[in-house]
Amino acid sequence: MKNDEKPLILVTNDDGITAPGIRALIEVMNKLGEVVVVAPDSAQSGMGHAVTVNDVLFLNEVKIDDGVQKEFQSSGTPVDCVKLAISEVLHRKPDLIVSGINHGSNASINIIYSGTMSAAVEGGIEGVPSIGFSLDNFSWKADFEPSKVFVEKIAREVLKNGIPKGMVLNVNIPNLPLDQIKGIKIARQAHAKWEETFDKRINPHGKEYYWLSGEFKNMDSGTDTDLYALENGYVSVVPVQYDLTAYQWIDKLKRLEDEDK
Repeated sequence: MKNDEKPLILVTNDDGITAPGIRALIEVMNKLGEVVVVAPDSAQSGMGHAVTVNDVLFLNEVKIDDGVQKEFQSSGTPVDCVKLAISEVLHRKPDLIVSGINHGSNASINIIYSGTMSAAVEGGIEGVPSIGFSLDNFSWKADFEPSKVFVEKIAREVLKNGIPKGMVLNVNIPNLPLDQIKGIKIARQAHAKWEETFDKRINPHGKEYYWLSGEFKNMDSGTDTDLYALENGYVSVVPVQYDLTAYQWIDKLKRLEDEDK
């Protein structure tokens, strides 16, 4: 970026380009730089890091709000949107990629399933400082006003000081009025999981089908986790690395090489 250039900011999400969360995120990013939006044309929640390989992708320029440099909607996944933006839309790599604001928490294990966070991770893979933002409220009518304060603060910090390569930020915001949010906590990912159940049903043609449901279980009593922060009125910020190597086990598994000799 040249000294006289505004930061180039790519905005995406997984709830779809018209979702209130992404509109709130765009509003904040307009204060910080030149904004380009590339987002799914429909909800893509739970898509994780999926990419489209067995179908074509469509990308159409749209106009939804004033004040946005360019907006595009794609038929693809959130990760597709980041790939398309970098390859086909932007004139250079962006200075920042922000994904969200997601309708619903992406704390703990939810990061694995989240399209919001996978878009941010894809940005990190491309070498771009990237952040995923989520509000702990699944409602389409959620109040995103308190979130904007923390989104701006964190994004400004990242634009100024960057993020180490190989890392992205997972930011989760409690569903509270601004005066009840206590601040920001840097946290680790809590040990929690979904315990799924499948509701088996029969359709009018006599064919069996299943409806996924489940309960979220927190098995972590630590006070340094993202779930603890959210439950106690803090914005949680978890630095996430997409290198999944368990380095502590490499030497212990070397015996497998010895047994091959």
